Parts: sequence; structure tokens; C-alpha cells
Amino acid sequence: MSEQILVNTTPFETRVAVIEQGTLQEIHIERANQRGKVGNVYLGKVVRVLPGMQSAFVDIGLEKAAFIHIADLRENRIARNNGLPQLQIEKILFEGQPIMVQVIKDAINNKGARLSNQISIAGRILVYMPFDNHIGVSQKIESETDRDRLKEYVSSLIPKDEKGGYIIRTQAEMASEEEIKRDIDYLSLRWKKLQEAIQTQAAPCLIYQDLDLVERVMRDIVTPDTRSVSIDSRSAYQHLIDWAKVYTPEISDKIQHYSGNKPLFDTANIEEEINMALARRVNLKSGGYLMIDQTEALTSIDVNTGGFVGWRNFNDTIFKTNLEASIEIARQLRLRNLGGIIIIDFIDMDNLEHQEAVLSELKKALANDRTRTSLNGFSPLGLVEMTRKRTRDSLTTLLTEPCPTCDSRGYVRTPKTIAYTIMREILREARQFNPKEFRLILSPQVIDLFLDEESNYLAMLDDFIGKPISLEVDNSYTQEMYDIVLL
Repeated sequence: MSEQILVNTTPFETRVAVIEQGTLQEIHIERANQRGKVGNVYLGKVVRVLPGMQSAFVDIGLEKAAFIHIADLRENRIARNNGLPQLQIEKILFEGQPIMVQVIKDAINNKGARLSNQISIAGRILVYMPFDNHIGVSQKIESETDRDRLKEYVSSLIPKDEKGGYIIRTQAEMASEEEIKRDIDYLSLRWKKLQEAIQTQAAPCLIYQDLDLVERVMRDIVTPDTRSVSIDSRSAYQHLIDWAKVYTPEISDKIQHYSGNKPLFDTANIEEEINMALARRVNLKSGGYLMIDQTEALTSIDVNTGGFVGWRNFNDTIFKTNLEASIEIARQLRLRNLGGIIIIDFIDMDNLEHQEAVLSELKKALANDRTRTSLNGFSPLGLVEMTRKRTRDSLTTLLTEPCPTCDSRGYVRTPKTIAYTIMREILREARQFNPKEFRLILSPQVIDLFLDEESNYLAMLDDFIGKPISLEVDNSYTQEMYDIVLL
């Protein structure tokens, strides 16, 4: 795979673009004042226990209280693993109790951050779990020989008095024994510093902060197959070189400083791709298109043939469009970082072989996604249901805000609807207040309607209430805005 990573960094924002085969696949953005909290460890204080929901709210020093569910408490996991019934959260936590927790999901919309007390510290090759002496291996390492070899070697490096355990990540397949040993030493040092912080600070407080965006990219995304990492800031480049020499020396020679006159992201049309990723419609090369609608509950993706009529018959046209759409859908999920429940409405196919081929193509495209996905087959209604783990805000949530004109409805009332609403309101207020005159301050669109198409109705209303009605335009008003002034 020809993978290239571009890093655009400024004092206020860092952006990372992941390009595969010349096409943008992922965009990661971290703003200095909106840095994600996933991976951070806090010493928190329980502020409320909710037995009915088997959850608790925990103050960790953020604006919103975070929450922890019984499923994310290690005490409950230990009980379940030993065949015991699920514990009750009110038997484990109480109000005012200090608790060490880790953020596993950032706050999204009105929901606070989600927590776990099953602490883990990620390295490049291993993940250290101080409260679990189990040694696990990533499911993506499929070879049983490699799994056993890695497990045995990691076990041999763990001190006899070590109470924690490790998860062996996929990067371990290509790592040398020295690199694995270095990762264990690094994680031990991080855990030691975390424990020291607990002894000197009071809840609520931050006691361990995860790596910044560029460092996480070097740890989690860059592999020996990565062609290059280009960064456009000399100071950030030097910092990354120094960091890589300590933690990822095998890929430090891939880091390059970009000093061209053209902005780094413009060299690969990244800015244009980001703008297109904020739109509902995604055009396919064949002439078909996708419509992507993101809501609180789920994301729906509708596939349409559009102007594509290039195949021998209608069934082949549908099949070709759905195949192309499945590849683009997988890319859009990564690019927009869409998570949660996703419903895909492919164009109806009567041929079962075509359905299986489309599902197979979608599954193949999703295999490149670093975020865990679960794909189901076609439902009786012809819809494909899938889930994608939600760990951070989507691109739309990060870069946009609710529309002040339509109040996030996605549509606005027509000028005629506004005009009729105003006339009803005038009639109501004439009866209630009996003013001498009405003055309407309106948007240009509604003014034009009252002066032309609806002028007869406005004159009839004027005669009926026996009060003069004057019009005043305000160009700053949006279509739905108006004021009725009683004189």
C-alpha cells in the first residue's frame, strides 16, 4: 500500500491527512483549545449514583460531569469472567468516593465523556493494563504461530513481581525483540509517573495525558509500509524527529520537512476534499451519487444511479453503481469519521448474487478501516445495517455548528408561510391591543411577496381591522425573521 501522511501544523491547530493510493482516506484535526480527552487518566470524584441506569456521574474537572456504566467497571468484569452474576453499581460506588478513571469516549453533543476504571496505557507495540495480568493478542494477528511466539516472548520479559498485563498490538508482527523490550520499559515508566502524580494531587484532577495528535499518528498509523510523513513546520518537524528517535526509530527516516511555496495541503487538494466531506451529496465517477444524512440516532446513506445509464441493461447499471458506492461509502465513513449505527440504502437488487457481491466489496473496503466496524447483511426491507465504533466527534460536528436560520432543521419556512403567519398574528393583536397602526419589519423576500403576490390579502386585512399597516425592509433579516411593531 502506498501510504503518505501530510501534517499541517499551526499554533492553534494541527491537521493530519492520510492518503492511500493517491486518495484522501482520513483527516484528523486537533485544535489547541479543543483537544480530545480519550486516553487521559483522571483522579475523579463520584457525584451521583443512578441505580436505575446502573451508571454513575463522576466529576473529573471538566465542564460536564462524565459518566461510567457498570459494564466499564473492572470489578464487574472480573465477576463476569469468573461466572458470577453482574454486580450492582450502588454496591461498588458511593457519592464522594475518589476513583481513578480513564476517558474511553469523548463528550459528544450533550453527553459527557464516558469513563472506565480499567486503565490502559498504549505504546506503539503494546498496551499496558496495570490491573489485569492477562496477556492478549490483537485479533488482526491471524497466524497462530506468530500469536504464540509474541505471547511467549512478552511473558519472558515481564518481571516476576509485575501485577499488570499487556495486549500485543498488530505492530508487534514487524517489531524486533529489542523494540518490544523498549516498549515495555517505556510503558513501565509512564505508569510509575502516573502513580507518583496520584500521591501528590487531590480529586478532581488530570494525572495522565495521552499523546498529542502528531505523536499518536506516529504511534498508531505510521508503519514500515508508509512512504513518507511530510510536516510543514520546522519546529514541529524537529520535535517529531526527536520523539521518533526515542520511541519509533525505525521510521524516523520517513519524516520530511516540507518547505515548498505552495501550502502543503494544497499539493494534494486536501482543502477541497474537506469541503466536499461536509456536504450531503457525494458524486460517484460513474454519474451516480450518495446522499449522507447524519442524525443524533444514526447515519443514513442513500445510493442513487443519478445520470449513470452506461450499461447494457438496468440491472447491470444498478449493480455497477452499488459496487462503486460500496467502495466510496467505506472511504466516506473514514473521512467523515462517522460512528454509531449506519443504515445503507443500496439501489434495490433482485439478484442474490449481486447482493452478495456488493456486501463482499463493502466488507473488503471496510477492512482498511482502523476503527472497528460490524457489518450485517441485507434486511427484509433491502437495507444494510452496520455499526462503526464512535470514539471522537465526526468531521461535521467538529467543523460546523447548528444553522441559526433554520435552527438545525435543515429547511426554512417559505416566504408565503411567513406572510400568512404574520397576517394571522396581526389579526390576533388587533383584537387584543387595538393599536393605532402596525409596522412590519421584514426580510426582503417577505416584503417582495407583500408588495406583489399577496398585496390584495394585505389590503383586505388593512380594511378589515381598520388600522394602517406599513412595511419596512431590513436586509440583515433572514427569511424567517420579522418584527411586528404596535404604534
